[in-house]
Amino acid sequence: QVQLVESGGGLVQPGGSLRLSCAASGFTLDAYTIGWFRQAPGKEREGVSCISSSSGTTYYADSVKGRFTISRDNAKNMVYLQMNNLKPEDTAVYYCAVPKVRYYCSNSARAFGSWGQGTQVTVSS
Repeated sequence: QVQLVESGGGLVQPGGSLRLSCAASGFTLDAYTIGWFRQAPGKEREGVSCISSSSGTTYYADSVKGRFTISRDNAKNMVYLQMNNLKPEDTAVYYCAVPKVRYYCSNSARAFGSWGQGTQVTVSS
């Protein structure tokens, strides 16, 4: 079974940094595309970033370009989201996910079938 566990969230001040981790089990990570999503209260779940399995190509939402970096360590079955220059509007629960079609990046949550439990990120003074 595909299992994903996020960690690394917390409370930070604006301008601060966090690194989120996604630990994967039950599958070979290098064969799967991984996406990061976030959901704030009262908001739809939105795509933040994605890293493809086939090419390693990365994608970012416009709101996080230049501030967030997605990476993977296939030997450790880990995916990371480095979050720099955090803003209050980044406050959300962050999730990593595997798409239903394992090779395809998408910014739509509907394209993803396996999810972690989420980790809370709060950016506040």
